[in-house]
Amino acid sequence: MPISHIPEDARPREKLLARGPSALADAELLALILRTGMAGQPVLQFAQALLERFGGWSGLLRAEHEELGRVKGLGPAKRAEIAAVLEIARRALREPLTQRTVFDSPQTVQHYLQLHLDALDHEVFAVMFLDAQHRLIAMEPMFRGTLTQTSVYPREVVKRALALSAAAVILAHNHPSGVAEPSRADEALTQALRQALALVDVRVLDHFVVGSGVVTSMAERGLL
Repeated sequence: MPISHIPEDARPREKLLARGPSALADAELLALILRTGMAGQPVLQFAQALLERFGGWSGLLRAEHEELGRVKGLGPAKRAEIAAVLEIARRALREPLTQRTVFDSPQTVQHYLQLHLDALDHEVFAVMFLDAQHRLIAMEPMFRGTLTQTSVYPREVVKRALALSAAAVILAHNHPSGVAEPSRADEALTQALRQALALVDVRVLDHFVVGSGVVTSMAERGLL
């Protein structure tokens, strides 16, 4: 039903102000961002339909602009607002990583990687470049592959580490299958990168595999 037909204390905005954001369902939070629905589809119904179409928040926030643009009723303004929410979350997680050693907040590192890599339908290999105090300089997706394979060139990672004056790196890639288990190929790639980066005195601190809501540390598995 239209929000105007919902009792005032049960409307998303009033509910949030009275009880806090955690009291809202996913569709209610999204409805606050969208503000309006479309003809024949009130905003709450529209929000729920979007979440179902994209498989929840993670899929919606990572959808390509072209894909969002094909959704009837989701114009440029609404697409920009959705993109802004993701960017705010990324920046909020990035701040502590640039100010303190990444080892002070390992969970933040994993959440940061999930925001970048979870729910993608193609494989992406990314590198977090760190300074001598292990603070984040930059996080860059460097190679993009198919659903099953990514071609990663150690030479390019070394060149970028030198350009950024990095002292250490954290490697990361996603498994579009959703299973965050390192493969034998992942182990071989990690060793190749360790050897290449060691030649320029850059340490590999960890290699994370990002799955569906799960992040696996190869260092914790003893695979580095």
